[in-house]
Amino acid sequence: MTQNTYPRELRLLTPADFQFVFDNPPVKAVTKEVTVLAKPNSLSHPRLGITVSKKRARLAVERNRIKRIMRESYRLQQHNLSGFDIIVIAKPGITNLDNQALHDLMNYLWRKLSKRCKQYQSR
Repeated sequence: MTQNTYPRELRLLTPADFQFVFDNPPVKAVTKEVTVLAKPNSLSHPRLGITVSKKRARLAVERNRIKRIMRESYRLQQHNLSGFDIIVIAKPGITNLDNQALHDLMNYLWRKLSKRCKQYQSR
């Protein structure tokens, strides 16, 4: 049984980690509300970073809700994304999604990203 935890090793923590992914990411998955960028890392596991600006969700409670749902959906899908650093960027309209709609959207993006990461690795 795989363990679906979200320890510190699975997070992008420093600005340098984020900048590494922002600099020319080869894999992207995009919807109207969310952009996901990914870049191969030298590790055997994926790492996640989430950005939700005050411009996208004014209230802290909204930003935290969005990040919590994104982290939870990632935690359940991380086994499909090994070896990539991933950044999730919230876009306008993200606050209009309820919890279930956001969770469904993230599951769709993880599937899309997983497929594109596998295609990228097979090149």
